Amino acid sequence: MTTTTLAVLVPLLPFLGAAAGLLLGRTAPGFVRPLAVLPSLAALALAAIVAVRQGGHAAIDSATELTPTGSVPIELALHIDGFAALVAVLVAFVATCVQIYSTGYLRDDPRYPSYAALVSLFTSAMLLVVYSGDLIVLLVGWEVMGICSYFLVGHYWETPEARAASIKAFLVTKLGDVPFLIGLFALATDAGSFRITKVLSTVANGDLHHPTLIALLLLAGVAGKSAQFPLHTWLPDAMAGPTPVSALIHAATMVAAGVYFVARLLPVFESSSAAMVVLAVMAAVTMAGSGLAALAQDDIKRVLAYSTIGQLGYMTGALAVGDRGAAVFHLLSHGAFKALLFLAAGVVIHASGTNSLAAMSRMGNLRARVPDAFWTMTVALLALAAIPPFSGFFSKESVLGAAEHAATGDTAHIPGAAGWIVLVAGLLAALLTAAYATRLWLLAFHGRGVEAPDHGRQPVTMNAVLWVLAVPSLALGGLAYRVLPDWFDGRDLTPTLTTSVLGTGVALVGGIVTYGAWRHTTALAARAPLGAVAAHPEGDAGLVEAEAIASHKPAYGDVASAPDPADPGRLLLGPLHRHAATGFHLDAVYGALFVRPVLAAASLVRFLDREVVDTYVRGAGTLSRLLGAAVRRAQTGNMQTYVSALLAGTVVLTVAVLLVATGA
Repeated sequence: MTTTTLAVLVPLLPFLGAAAGLLLGRTAPGFVRPLAVLPSLAALALAAIVAVRQGGHAAIDSATELTPTGSVPIELALHIDGFAALVAVLVAFVATCVQIYSTGYLRDDPRYPSYAALVSLFTSAMLLVVYSGDLIVLLVGWEVMGICSYFLVGHYWETPEARAASIKAFLVTKLGDVPFLIGLFALATDAGSFRITKVLSTVANGDLHHPTLIALLLLAGVAGKSAQFPLHTWLPDAMAGPTPVSALIHAATMVAAGVYFVARLLPVFESSSAAMVVLAVMAAVTMAGSGLAALAQDDIKRVLAYSTIGQLGYMTGALAVGDRGAAVFHLLSHGAFKALLFLAAGVVIHASGTNSLAAMSRMGNLRARVPDAFWTMTVALLALAAIPPFSGFFSKESVLGAAEHAATGDTAHIPGAAGWIVLVAGLLAALLTAAYATRLWLLAFHGRGVEAPDHGRQPVTMNAVLWVLAVPSLALGGLAYRVLPDWFDGRDLTPTLTTSVLGTGVALVGGIVTYGAWRHTTALAARAPLGAVAAHPEGDAGLVEAEAIASHKPAYGDVASAPDPADPGRLLLGPLHRHAATGFHLDAVYGALFVRPVLAAASLVRFLDREVVDTYVRGAGTLSRLLGAAVRRAQTGNMQTYVSALLAGTVVLTVAVLLVATGA
């Protein structure tokens, strides 16, 4: 079987699995779990074969015109280079892990068949984006992911939080997609084609007429999809969905699509120095702001959500300094340890008895209760904090090294200002990342919260997936930075001495200072121990999550409603804490600038429709009814009345004619 045929099957198999799962979900429920897991597993195997055959050599290109358009053609095209081959393996790998994990996590959920089908469709859409060689076909996968995220984030649609989060995610990403679509058409107009290879050829020949405008329009869509400032506010709220969905969105689909798109078309952005500086500023603000916000969150999933925003900032920062190899390297590394973090958080949430949006300050004595989650999450947090020799160290240092080269003028066509912006923000983000990772580890596994009832060991499928994901989180970086340059344009990914020392140093400082702050606050809080815990009903992890969201309360009862004061984040941030906890009030700003004016305009339109337009409509009906009533009164059926009216009219007309004649 040819490589092209195998590549076509990679996104097709999860799509067929989704269709079959929706059709058979109610009539043959026994097939739901195999239809959820096996297509993703088969897609993973085929994606691995495609990657081996591609081998980092010349890109595999194939195209078939879908339909004649009369102008710019739309083609079903494949463009598989080293980036696409490896990212497809990541997507299929994480999706398979999520599907296997979900068989245990949502085993008693009545909507599991539709959930599993949507996850498969989500996976298929992302694989289509990865392999597509035509921008319109890529856009199809891009938008399908948007609608899948809407349904999956709103899986627990009975709760107002889930409904609001799904609508917010959909609207904010669509806000970015509008200029993104305009940018795609402008790009295709200049290039004369939607084919990625022809677009890149046009850029190489210097025939792109409006590079800055096109790049900025495309960046709007990237900011929305990859949750970058200022369109990042939807991602923390999306934690209202099931935890496995969060793992899928954050690790391999949706938010990774924007970074991958910029990496795919990086020459388009490099053709505009202004766009690269804007990208660098966007990345810097995202990294710094998300790190501060993560340090102030009490909810474990919101900490991880802001962490994802910051790590995506690293990737966009690497792209801003012209190194897509470093960006995709961090994308691959981050995909493994972030999926592990979210899936381990699902185990912690269940064991702690708190709600889906789980308060770390209420967690207590979990290290012994969930040893698998404790050890694997420790590995993932060390990778997140970029502590050597974990995978995050090598990928994050490749980003900082690329920024250093750009700052010193060693990277052609990249403004030095972009390099300095990314380098300084990246080092600050490294400090904050280590701080909130240490805080999460201390509060979740060594906190003073009240102990919840023991729900017993988690399903084997859940714990097994954690250990599978722990392997690349531990070993991927050390192996990949030696191998990946052959796949990624030959760019050296070896960590540089300067940034390695600086990055590791600030990370250690962040972790040590946070630990010291925790010890200090713990000593102060020891005089005010929390009380006993109310019982929480046992149940499936997914049901615990759904019930807790619906109740809007922690599972502990009133005695645990007050957070544990032993929170180092409050001490470290000081008066900034309350602002960082709300995401620096960006939602309030959007509410004042956009939501309220739109609602006011909608109210005005409703008033005009009801009081003006409807008044005319009702008036026309009333007038017709009155005229009809008058005419009906004249129709008496009496012949004498009709003759009298005829004679009276004749007399009136005669008199009128005589008066006119006399006057003449």
